Formats: sequence, structure tokens, C-alpha cells
Amino acid sequence: MRQPQLSLGRLGLQTFRVIRKTLEADINRTHLLCSGTVIGSVSFLLAACGGNSSGDSQVGAASAASVCAKLNGATTGGVAGLSAKVIPATSTAPTYCQVTGTIPPQLGIEIRLPDDWNGKLYYQGGSGMDGSIPDLPVGALTKGYAEVGSDGGHKGNAFDASFALNDPLALNMWGHLSIPTALSSAKEVVRDAYGRFPDRSYFDGCSTGGREALMTVQRYPTLFDGVIAGDPSYDFVGLIGWFNRNAKALAAPGGALTSAKLQLLSQAVLQKCDALDGVVDGIVSNPAACSKSGFDPRALRCAGGGDSGNTCLSDAQLNSIASLTTTAQFGTAPNTYTQVGHPFTGNEATQWLAGSAGAKGDGDYTVSAGYLFEDTIIKNIIARNPAVNPLTFTYDQDLNALFSTASIVNATSTDIRPFINNGGKLIMWHGGSDDFYPAQGTANYYDAMVSAVGGKSVADSAVRLYIPPGVGHCGNGPGAAPADSDLLQSLDDWVTKSISPGTRFATKLTPSGDTAFTRPLCQYPTYPRYTGPADDAAAAKLARNYTCTAPSP
Repeated sequence: MRQPQLSLGRLGLQTFRVIRKTLEADINRTHLLCSGTVIGSVSFLLAACGGNSSGDSQVGAASAASVCAKLNGATTGGVAGLSAKVIPATSTAPTYCQVTGTIPPQLGIEIRLPDDWNGKLYYQGGSGMDGSIPDLPVGALTKGYAEVGSDGGHKGNAFDASFALNDPLALNMWGHLSIPTALSSAKEVVRDAYGRFPDRSYFDGCSTGGREALMTVQRYPTLFDGVIAGDPSYDFVGLIGWFNRNAKALAAPGGALTSAKLQLLSQAVLQKCDALDGVVDGIVSNPAACSKSGFDPRALRCAGGGDSGNTCLSDAQLNSIASLTTTAQFGTAPNTYTQVGHPFTGNEATQWLAGSAGAKGDGDYTVSAGYLFEDTIIKNIIARNPAVNPLTFTYDQDLNALFSTASIVNATSTDIRPFINNGGKLIMWHGGSDDFYPAQGTANYYDAMVSAVGGKSVADSAVRLYIPPGVGHCGNGPGAAPADSDLLQSLDDWVTKSISPGTRFATKLTPSGDTAFTRPLCQYPTYPRYTGPADDAAAAKLARNYTCTAPSP
């Protein structure tokens, strides 16, 4: 599907002028200059591309206290009302200068500047509908990175899109403009703090942050040297339509899926598929084999199709499961919006609770993240009418509305050659048991990207994809998720030392912080197959006893 361009029809010329004025300094300084379009001879602007305009400056020469003294009350990088304060070191984080401010009209930004700066910048992506500064990770700060985060251009709840109803600029900021805007300002703050621009800039995000990650790769290919995209909601319009379809199925009489019903489904899946990856451990690491196993939830159907208890599934509940596990598509070619369904992973009893079915509310679908998102997005962005009832709303009744929304929020373009040609590196990952939206969608994007850029050899020079089994949305679930700090180190090594990441390793921790088990983090399309000694529970906990294996065709 081609990437739709920014639609001005619903924005209006006046709003576009505001957007253009807001971004003029950023785009001209970074995107155009780094692409080779020289708009002047000001050397420091070139440093925004990642270079060092002051090669004689010492990395980490300025302390957090001196940086704060310099920046507090200052105006730089277009940030109004800078406030800077020293945050003392803790047992887990170093001393740093916390800088906050607002980029007019309403883009909130936070920058953390450590004592011992390593000369690099780390941008943490947002989540949900944004509305607040995300938690910035201690790991990057400890490694000496200057850290950046923004609120996406508005204040509010992560499940509330009402900010976009009457504010097209705020919608566009959340959709794709906040990252380049905040990054440009952050680089100038860093320059004023340390006397030089960052040598390297990296972006890391999951969920909405993952969508933002792919958006920067596709639309602003020169902004970052490296990008980490976790669980990216890249076809956002397709995703919301799928959520809406699922909500209607779950809301139908008898369609709710309770914890007991999902437990029944999980046990049936595990009985059929758990051993297909070489070990029985409660995780289906080879979902492709499970799909081919012939598992069919209709084998759990209650006699006559009615709900006769927790030992079977009614027809209405089977219909809900069918909605959750099959692909939804909206629109017409070439503008189609697609979301694949959940695979059967054996983790339905835990992983569908918050994201899809809302069983934490004892079958109340309205507490699921999927329902909350489709409700607020349809009311405030798609239909643009808060009085609309999404459960009676025909999602694709207005294709222009879908296209206009996609032009702002979707990150579906697969031809990322400008990013690759600029030397960019991209690490993608997606939890194999993501409770919100399935990893297969990201796998499909990766496959299409490989074709679009000219084949696997080109893609392998710049892109990796990992799908850790049993891992839920952005890291929860029974599987072993990759650590943010490990991914950042791998990305930095790839960018600065040309050490391309291969098989990585992930650790699952117990609630007390001890190691429960380790697993290899296999490059897609391979999965970790147990090849250690049979019937050895201790051996099954060690990554060395697994081999990254391609699924059988």
C-alpha cells in the first residue's frame, strides 16, 4: 500500500501555515541540509545531522551543575521558558541536569543532561495518545547519553484523543511532527550545554513509540543514525478498525470472553501446540507449526451453541475469537488499511486480558485497551463527533476520513531506501504474544520492506527484526523480552563500529529480580527451538540449549 501524503483538505490552509512556520527551522536545518540541500554556509547547522561542529571539544567536559546554571531561564532552540535543575545521583541513576520547557504553541519537552556525556543523544518515544512526557530510561542516562522525550504536542490522558477534535495542529504533532520538532530543539539545547552537537542520535520507542520510530525512518530519514521500533502500531487506521470489529463481537449478546473461557482456550492451545518447539514450557515458540497443526477452537463448542458453562464455548464466544484471530481490512486499493489477527499462542488467558478481551473486568470488554482506543479515535478523529456510538458506527463508511487520518498517523511506507542510503540502522522487535496487536503484522511489514528496498542483502545491511516468543505488549508476558539497554548497545555498535547484530539473548526475571530463564533472541523468521537434553527442566532454562531454527515450509 502506498503511503498517503499529508492531507490539507481537513486541515485548512491557515493551519498548514502554522505547521509550516513551526517546523521551518527544523526541516530546513536537519532534513534538507542532511539530504544535501544546502541553504547557507552556517556550519553549526550541519552538526544537526549528527556531526560534530566543534571537534576539539571534550566529551563530558561540562558537569550537570554547570549545565543547569547555564540553561536555567535561557531561551534556546525555540524552547520557551527553559527550567533546569540538578537531579542528584541515586543507586540506579547518575547525577544529571533536568531541562524542561515548551516549544510553542504547546509541545512539551524534557532533556536530561548527564555529568559524563558520551557525545550521543537518545530520544525516547511515547505511548498511547501521548499527553505527557514518557518515563526516560535510566539505562541510557547511565551510559552517558543525553536523553529527550516529549508529550506529543498536547496534555492529556494516553487513552483520550479529544485533543485532536478541534485542533488539527495537535493531531499532526501527535501523528508525525512532534519528533522532528523536538529533536531539532533538543540538539540546540545540547549544543548550548556542552559546546557541540551530538555525534550520534538514536530513537527508541514501543507501541505508539514504535509507530513514531517507523514514521521517522520513512518520512524523516536523516533525523536519526539509528532507530529501535518495538511493537509498532504502523497501520494505525487498520488497527483501530480491527479494534472496532472486535468490540462489536464482544458486545454482542453472549460474546464476552471471561477469564474462565480464555483459560479453557489457552489450555487447549498448549495441549496441541506447546511441544511443537521442542519443549513443553507454557510458551508456543513456533506459532507457524501451531497454525498448521489443525487446532480449531470450534472443537470446544458447547452442545447446541448456547453457553452451558466454563467447559465449552458458545457460538457467540467463538465468533468473538474468530474476530480476534482473523485479519480485518478496510478501504479499497490502493488505499487499504489492514490488521492481522492474533495467533494462538497458549497465552490467551493472560495476554488477551488488558489488550483485547477485557477479561480483567470479568468479561467487560469496555476495560480493554482495544475498546478504549477505538472508542476515542472514532469519536474524535475518524467520525469527528463525540456523540457517535462506535458499536453502531460503520467504520469505513467515509473512506475520505480514513485516508485523511492515515495521511497523518500511518507509517506504512515500505521503501526506506533513503534511510538506508543515509547510513541509518533499524532494529525492529515485536512480542510474539502481544496482547494488543499481533507480531505477524510487523513480520508482514518487514517482508514487504525487503522487497521494496531491493532484496534481503540490502535489507540485511540496515534492518533486523526479532520476535521473542511469549512476550506480550512491549515486554510483559511469560516470555523473555529484550532489554532496552541491550538493544541500544547493539544499535550503537552497529552504527559506530559496523558490528551488525545477529542472534541476541534475552533474560526473563522473577518478581524478585532473579533470573528465571534465558532464551536466544532469534532473527526473524527463525524461532528458538529447544535442542538440549530431553526431560531436563534445568537445561530448558538456558539459552545455550536452544537453536534458532527456520519454521518448516
